[in-house]
Amino acid sequence: MNRPLEGLLILEFCQFLAGPSAGLKLADLGARVIKIERPKTGDACRALSIKNLFVNTCHADEGSICSTGDQEDSLLFHTINRNKESYTADLKNPEDLESLKKLISRADVMTHNFRPGVMEKIGLDYGNVQKINPKIVYGVVTGYGNDGPWKNKPGQDLLVQSVSGLTFLSGVDVDGPVPFGLSVSDIMCGNHLAQGIMAALIKRAKTGKSVLVEVSLLESILDVQFEVLTTYLNDGGKLPDRSGAKGSAHAYLSAPYGMYETNDGHIAMAMGNLPNICAIINCDITDLYVEAGSAFENRDQLILRLAETFKKQNTKYWVDLLENHGIWCAEVLNYQTATALSAYKKLQIEQQLDLGDGKKIRTTVSPIRLDHEKLFAAKAAPKLGFDTADINKEFELTQTVISTETQ
Repeated sequence: MNRPLEGLLILEFCQFLAGPSAGLKLADLGARVIKIERPKTGDACRALSIKNLFVNTCHADEGSICSTGDQEDSLLFHTINRNKESYTADLKNPEDLESLKKLISRADVMTHNFRPGVMEKIGLDYGNVQKINPKIVYGVVTGYGNDGPWKNKPGQDLLVQSVSGLTFLSGVDVDGPVPFGLSVSDIMCGNHLAQGIMAALIKRAKTGKSVLVEVSLLESILDVQFEVLTTYLNDGGKLPDRSGAKGSAHAYLSAPYGMYETNDGHIAMAMGNLPNICAIINCDITDLYVEAGSAFENRDQLILRLAETFKKQNTKYWVDLLENHGIWCAEVLNYQTATALSAYKKLQIEQQLDLGDGKKIRTTVSPIRLDHEKLFAAKAAPKLGFDTADINKEFELTQTVISTETQ
């Protein structure tokens, strides 16, 4: 299948998660993505692990994942850098820098997530790159924007969550701040960068001129909260009112919205007609529900009343009963139960990456379908500098130091 971004060359001067996750999405859509990495160490994410898991390419007897002993690139690095190439260059070396400028002159897109001022020092800021390539789409990721009092603060996901207000949306009213269990600032910022780049490519096609795309972690995580921020801004500045009842899933939504313990698990309830739901499950709320506004005013008491009822039967009993009456609900699953479902398998959410020597790792696949087809990409993340020599030859580049790492 021909993919829509085939023929586009993207240079990725990015590390960690936000910028590389955008490159991953663009590579899945057909773009050629070359990671520009420092010699010897490369993207810092190669050494940054989740749960201390590294991809073992050192011919271990059993499996391809290890947490101790001989370690190479982290599983996290492989998760967000599959289907790319690796080119090593020392940005402080004049000859390497000249080679990069030649490469930039041939590229369609260039992205980086250096702190403000770094690219200006080496002459690869947007203004200088425009002179090298007047049609470049130039993408920049920062933590808090290129200007302002926070421009030099570290753009790390947990820190950004902490200053954005997000941590006061989860948990119950007696909890302190509760961080989100994913690098949600990074992930959403990567999504926004990919969106901005694709929009910029369309604009460039119309104008023939370069386009600057700028995103920041803080703006992305604030955008994720657009519903609740809009509520706050138009509700007299009142802070979100987290429920005092365990399982409530939204600071601004009324009962029955939330999760409830059953006799053998948990059930999730979406928004719905509360009196109708209570009639179906035989839960008396006449003392708490007078009119529609009661679902908000007496939210916590209503959630507790519902919780007492849901504990009386198994999850399947409640889900079957409620779904038969058209009520939106679901069993609450963990990874083991969710990935075993036929619905999960039908969506083809997983793919295998080929590491060579018969070793593979399982990961996710692009959620986008084009003409009914999933965008599988089995190529693993590149070894550091693996493509340097080939790229030098292809683009007639020269370097003082050429990485000798091989895959």
